[in-house]
Amino acid sequence: MRLQDCPTLEVEMVIAAPPMRVWQLVTDLERMGQWSPEYRGGAWLDGATGPAVGARFKGYNERKGRRWESVATIIAAEPGRLVAWAVGDPQNPGAVWRFELFPEGSGTRVRQRVQLGPGPSGLSARIAELPEREADILAARLAEHRRNMQATLAGLKAAAEQEG
Repeated sequence: MRLQDCPTLEVEMVIAAPPMRVWQLVTDLERMGQWSPEYRGGAWLDGATGPAVGARFKGYNERKGRRWESVATIIAAEPGRLVAWAVGDPQNPGAVWRFELFPEGSGTRVRQRVQLGPGPSGLSARIAELPEREADILAARLAEHRRNMQATLAGLKAAAEQEG
Protein backbone atom coordinates (compact mmCIF):
# COMPACT_ATOMS: atom_id res chain seq x y z
CA MET A 1 0.00 0.00 0.00
CA ARG A 2 1.35 3.41 -1.06
CA LEU A 3 0.07 6.93 -0.39
CA GLN A 4 0.53 7.80 -4.07
CA ASP A 5 -2.14 5.13 -4.82
CA CYS A 6 -4.70 7.08 -2.72
CA PRO A 7 -5.95 4.31 -0.43
CA THR A 8 -9.63 4.61 0.46
CA LEU A 9 -12.01 3.45 3.15
CA GLU A 10 -15.83 3.44 3.35
CA VAL A 11 -18.17 2.99 6.31
CA GLU A 12 -21.98 2.77 6.05
CA MET A 13 -24.87 3.01 8.47
CA VAL A 14 -28.66 3.17 8.11
CA ILE A 15 -30.28 6.04 9.98
CA ALA A 16 -34.01 6.21 10.71
CA ALA A 17 -34.36 9.79 9.47
CA PRO A 18 -35.03 11.29 6.03
CA PRO A 19 -32.09 12.26 3.80
CA MET A 20 -32.63 16.03 4.15
CA ARG A 21 -32.48 15.79 7.96
CA VAL A 22 -29.28 13.75 7.74
CA TRP A 23 -27.88 16.22 5.17
CA GLN A 24 -28.53 19.14 7.55
CA LEU A 25 -26.52 17.42 10.26
CA VAL A 26 -23.71 16.17 8.01
CA THR A 27 -23.15 19.69 6.69
CA ASP A 28 -23.26 21.36 10.13
CA LEU A 29 -19.57 21.94 10.83
CA GLU A 30 -20.03 22.36 14.58
CA ARG A 31 -22.45 19.46 15.15
CA MET A 32 -20.24 17.00 13.28
CA GLY A 33 -17.43 17.98 15.65
CA GLN A 34 -19.52 16.69 18.56
CA TRP A 35 -19.46 13.12 17.26
CA SER A 36 -16.01 12.68 15.75
CA PRO A 37 -13.12 11.43 17.89
CA GLU A 38 -10.71 13.61 15.83
CA TYR A 39 -12.58 16.45 14.09
CA ARG A 40 -13.54 19.13 16.62
CA GLY A 41 -15.64 21.48 14.49
CA GLY A 42 -15.05 24.13 11.93
CA ALA A 43 -15.98 27.48 10.44
CA TRP A 44 -16.94 28.57 6.94
CA LEU A 45 -14.47 30.93 5.26
CA ASP A 46 -14.67 33.77 2.75
CA GLY A 47 -18.31 34.58 3.56
CA ALA A 48 -19.58 31.05 2.83
CA THR A 49 -22.55 29.98 4.95
CA GLY A 50 -22.89 26.38 3.87
CA PRO A 51 -21.75 23.72 1.43
CA ALA A 52 -21.52 24.75 -2.22
CA VAL A 53 -18.88 23.75 -4.74
CA GLY A 54 -15.89 26.02 -4.19
CA ALA A 55 -16.86 27.04 -0.64
CA ARG A 56 -14.05 26.70 1.88
CA PHE A 57 -13.99 25.94 5.57
CA LYS A 58 -11.41 25.60 8.31
CA GLY A 59 -11.52 22.39 10.31
CA TYR A 60 -10.18 22.01 13.84
CA ASN A 61 -8.69 18.63 14.67
CA GLU A 62 -7.08 16.86 17.60
CA ARG A 63 -5.36 13.49 17.74
CA LYS A 64 -3.10 11.98 20.38
CA GLY A 65 -2.62 15.34 22.09
CA ARG A 66 -1.73 17.16 18.87
CA ARG A 67 -3.99 19.94 17.56
CA TRP A 68 -4.06 21.34 14.05
CA GLU A 69 -6.23 23.21 11.60
CA SER A 70 -6.78 22.47 7.95
CA VAL A 71 -8.54 24.29 5.15
CA ALA A 72 -10.89 22.27 2.95
CA THR A 73 -12.75 23.08 -0.25
CA ILE A 74 -16.16 21.67 -1.13
CA ILE A 75 -15.79 19.74 -4.38
CA ALA A 76 -19.32 18.29 -4.60
CA ALA A 77 -22.60 19.31 -2.98
CA GLU A 78 -26.09 18.01 -3.75
CA PRO A 79 -28.55 18.75 -0.93
CA GLY A 80 -30.01 15.59 0.55
CA ARG A 81 -27.63 13.43 -1.46
CA LEU A 82 -23.89 14.22 -1.35
CA VAL A 83 -21.18 16.43 0.09
CA ALA A 84 -17.45 16.05 -0.49
CA TRP A 85 -14.41 18.14 0.29
CA ALA A 86 -10.71 18.15 -0.45
CA VAL A 87 -8.28 18.94 2.36
CA GLY A 88 -5.55 21.34 1.33
CA ASP A 89 -5.07 21.98 -2.37
CA PRO A 90 -8.15 20.65 -4.22
CA GLN A 91 -5.87 19.75 -7.17
CA ASN A 92 -3.49 17.76 -4.94
CA PRO A 93 -5.40 17.06 -1.70
CA GLY A 94 -3.98 15.57 1.45
CA ALA A 95 -7.32 13.74 1.75
CA VAL A 96 -10.79 13.75 0.23
CA TRP A 97 -13.82 13.16 2.45
CA ARG A 98 -17.29 12.29 1.16
CA PHE A 99 -20.74 11.62 2.59
CA GLU A 100 -23.32 10.03 0.29
CA LEU A 101 -26.96 9.69 1.34
CA PHE A 102 -29.31 7.10 -0.13
CA PRO A 103 -33.02 6.84 0.69
CA GLU A 104 -33.74 3.47 2.29
CA GLY A 105 -37.34 2.84 3.31
CA SER A 106 -38.30 5.78 5.51
CA GLY A 107 -34.65 6.33 6.45
CA THR A 108 -31.27 7.00 4.93
CA ARG A 109 -28.22 4.87 4.20
CA VAL A 110 -25.17 7.03 4.89
CA ARG A 111 -21.85 6.16 3.30
CA GLN A 112 -18.79 8.00 4.60
CA ARG A 113 -15.64 7.71 2.52
CA VAL A 114 -12.09 8.93 2.89
CA GLN A 115 -9.32 8.91 0.31
CA LEU A 116 -5.84 9.48 1.66
CA GLY A 117 -3.41 11.48 -0.45
CA PRO A 118 -1.90 12.02 -2.83
CA GLY A 119 -0.98 15.52 -1.60
CA PRO A 120 0.94 16.68 1.45
CA SER A 121 -0.40 16.12 4.96
CA GLY A 122 0.74 15.08 8.40
CA LEU A 123 0.51 11.52 7.14
CA SER A 124 2.82 12.17 4.19
CA ALA A 125 5.28 13.88 6.55
CA ARG A 126 5.30 10.81 8.81
CA ILE A 127 5.88 8.52 5.82
CA ALA A 128 8.79 10.72 4.72
CA GLU A 129 10.38 10.14 8.14
CA LEU A 130 9.98 6.35 7.88
CA PRO A 131 9.61 5.46 4.18
CA GLU A 132 10.33 1.78 4.79
CA ARG A 133 7.22 1.66 7.05
CA GLU A 134 4.82 3.32 4.60
CA ALA A 135 2.45 0.34 4.31
CA ASP A 136 2.31 -0.09 8.11
CA ILE A 137 1.73 3.63 8.69
CA LEU A 138 -1.09 3.68 6.15
CA ALA A 139 -2.69 0.50 7.51
CA ALA A 140 -2.66 1.91 11.06
CA ARG A 141 -4.13 5.25 9.94
CA LEU A 142 -6.87 3.55 7.93
CA ALA A 143 -7.76 1.37 10.93
CA GLU A 144 -7.94 4.49 13.10
CA HIS A 145 -10.09 6.26 10.51
CA ARG A 146 -12.45 3.25 10.42
CA ARG A 147 -12.98 3.44 14.20
CA ASN A 148 -13.42 7.22 14.06
CA MET A 149 -15.84 7.06 11.13
CA GLN A 150 -17.93 4.39 12.88
CA ALA A 151 -18.09 6.57 16.01
CA THR A 152 -19.01 9.64 13.95
CA LEU A 153 -21.81 7.82 12.16
CA ALA A 154 -23.10 6.41 15.46
CA GLY A 155 -23.28 9.95 16.87
CA LEU A 156 -24.93 11.24 13.70
CA LYS A 157 -27.47 8.41 13.89
CA ALA A 158 -28.32 9.11 17.53
CA ALA A 159 -28.83 12.83 16.86
CA ALA A 160 -30.82 12.39 13.65
CA GLU A 161 -33.11 9.77 15.16
CA GLN A 162 -33.64 11.70 18.40
CA GLU A 163 -34.29 15.06 16.72
CA GLY A 164 -35.93 13.75 13.57
